Amino acid sequence: MGINKNSTGFTFGFAIVMVVVVGSILAFLSISLKDLQNKNAADKKMMDILGAIQVDATRANAADMFEMYVKERIAIDFDGNVLRIADGKVDPKDKKDPFNIDTKKDYKNEIKRVVKTSADEAAYASSMEELGLEFAVYRCEVDNKPYFVVPMVGTGLWGPIWGYVSVEDDMETIYGAKFDHQGETPGLGAEIKESDFQKQFVSKKLNTANTNDPMFVVKKAGQPDGDYKVDGITGGTITSKGVEEMMDRTFDIYTDYFKTVNQKTSELR
Repeated sequence: MGINKNSTGFTFGFAIVMVVVVGSILAFLSISLKDLQNKNAADKKMMDILGAIQVDATRANAADMFEMYVKERIAIDFDGNVLRIADGKVDPKDKKDPFNIDTKKDYKNEIKRVVKTSADEAAYASSMEELGLEFAVYRCEVDNKPYFVVPMVGTGLWGPIWGYVSVEDDMETIYGAKFDHQGETPGLGAEIKESDFQKQFVSKKLNTANTNDPMFVVKKAGQPDGDYKVDGITGGTITSKGVEEMMDRTFDIYTDYFKTVNQKTSELR
């Protein structure tokens, strides 16, 4: 007896077979390409970190350039205590390597909620300590001068924003900044990834003295200038303020670590 290809049973059976076959192929491709995807993500991250110390790199040379300029990858806790230090080549599969701390994931899953629900700074600090998250910092050298790169994640108008900002060995002078976004409006909030916005941060200071102000301010055009202020993006106020909140919150986490580094540096002089 021949198969009735016009029957409902045949149609459903054929559809099920195709779903299984296509699903198996996609799963195989996903697994096969996983290592390549991880490498590409790691290369892009290396390029952004190097960009924060004003070193240009490509995907082809990112790993070599990263090893040349980034001397240590350091994991700290919320109180600024050093947990682990790694150097040499990066292994994207090594979960203990501070390079693989997923700042974006931690912000999305934990930090964003704590920021929104904390009634005050004390509640925020208590909740953050309870989370037990780790934070990465990269000790770099350019022309024999030390720089420290800090990763950060925040929220723009339409979605997440993130970046890397480097400071000089005084731990308050900004050496470079590299920002990016997901879904911000071209010509408005998306301008945070353009050099005209990022180069404003070079040689600016973190506000470590006036505790009534944020550690860094992205101001509206025409407002008073200052050592720890840059101009926001015209028409991109929410994203600009997102960068401000991101920098203020992130550098506040690193304050105790920076103090420890400054103390050690002073003792060596």
